[in-house]
Formats: sequence, C-alpha cells, structure tokens
Amino acid sequence: MELGLKGKKAIVCASSRGLGRGCAEALAEAGCSIVLNGRDEAVLAATRSTIEDQFGVEVRVVVADVSTRAGQEALLSACPEPDILINNNGGPPRKDYSELDREALLEGVLQNFVTPVELIQAVTPGMKQRGFGRIVNITSLSVRMPIEGLDLSSGARAGLTAFLAGVCRQLAPHGITVNNLLPGKMDTDRLKGGFARAAEQSGRSIDAVRAEQAAEIPAQRFGTAEEFGQTCAFLCSRQAGYITGQNILLDGGLFPSAF
Repeated sequence: MELGLKGKKAIVCASSRGLGRGCAEALAEAGCSIVLNGRDEAVLAATRSTIEDQFGVEVRVVVADVSTRAGQEALLSACPEPDILINNNGGPPRKDYSELDREALLEGVLQNFVTPVELIQAVTPGMKQRGFGRIVNITSLSVRMPIEGLDLSSGARAGLTAFLAGVCRQLAPHGITVNNLLPGKMDTDRLKGGFARAAEQSGRSIDAVRAEQAAEIPAQRFGTAEEFGQTCAFLCSRQAGYITGQNILLDGGLFPSAF
C-alpha cells in the first residue's frame, strides 16, 4: 500500500534497536527521511547503514538521551520541521512499588511522561502551520493490564495517555493525529532479558521459559519489531488521517477484552 509518506521527515526516538528501529525501518520503507536516536554510537551507526542501504533514504543520527534538554535540542536541530514524531524511551527497571524512592519515581515520570509531552510541545507548532502531523507514542500493554513490578512504568505511561486524550482533540482540526501503540510481549532484547531472569530464578532453561510464556498468548508466539513498525507506519499514513486518540494493542490477543 502506498502510504503517502514519500518526502516526509520523521524523528524516531530510541530507534537504534527493538521496536523503535522497527518503526524507523517501516517509515524509511514508506519513503520518509529519518532521524535515528539512541545512546550507543556504534549500534546507531550500524542501524543507519542498514536503513540507508536497504531503503535509499536520508538518515541522520543523534546520539543522546532524549530525556535531557540537550538531547531534545539535538533531535530538533537535526530535524527542525518534522512531519512525524515517534515517542519512545526506555522504561524504569522492574521493581516492587515498595522499593521505589522519590528519585526513582521522578525519573520514571520524566522518562515516560514528561519527555514525550515536551517533544510534542516542540513539534506541534510547525505541524499546525503545515497542516499535517503524525504523533505516535509507544507505551505498553501494562497501561491496560497491570504487570507486577512495572507499576511506575505503567503509571507514567497511563498518565501520558490521559494527558493526550484531550490534547489530541485540540490538534485534530490542524491535520495532526496522536495515537498510542501498546506492545505486549514482543521479541526484543528486553523480553529476552526477562527470560534470562526468570530462568535463573526458577532453575529452568531459557527455552522452557520462552515456550511457557509464548503458550500464554492466544497467537502462540511473540510479536516482531517488523510488524510493530508496519502498524506504526500505517498510523502515520495519509489513509489514517481520521484515526486519533486511539490506543492500539499489539499483543496477540493476550489482553482479554471485548472493547
């Protein structure tokens, strides 16, 4: 499908690997120029090379922590007039709520609530002027379904969802859409790290843990960064201009709900 995105400019946060990279690749395939972001310069360089070689689009790299003012300014300097913003950031490590001190709480809110709001504030004036904008926030299934130990991540991302529920309707008359992608168990490094922890704690093999967790999902498998990215690209497309304020689950049916 032709998505109508050729020549559009996209900032994709935390995009050197995993779901962010999947989004960057799908947007590049659709013809967007891409600004990649991450903290590991070597990994970013490799991702840039792969995307440029495969899709022939312009790719810029910003090595920075997107949660810092300096990191945000570097992103916007690399792409002052983005048509597309994909908000993504690492979440707080798994920890019981009783172990979270004030510093950890504030850091989690900064990463998963404050940072995306600040970037949206920065890019929407230009989007309004051009009459087009696509904002996609990568949140989590845990916004809808509590996951033990991820209370801080869930709370901060749910706060972002509620905050933007009104904002997206203010932006809709200007041709700007705001939607959220909620990944479930995706086959990424983060998920694999969870397998390793569970295997160590239980004394079972990583393969056994992986098989057990996959069996809990109605689709009987984990999601891929590629299919996640393709969903993101569609939400950024010309055809998705009437979709805004939505929370799209990509979880293989794991969350049991009729609505």
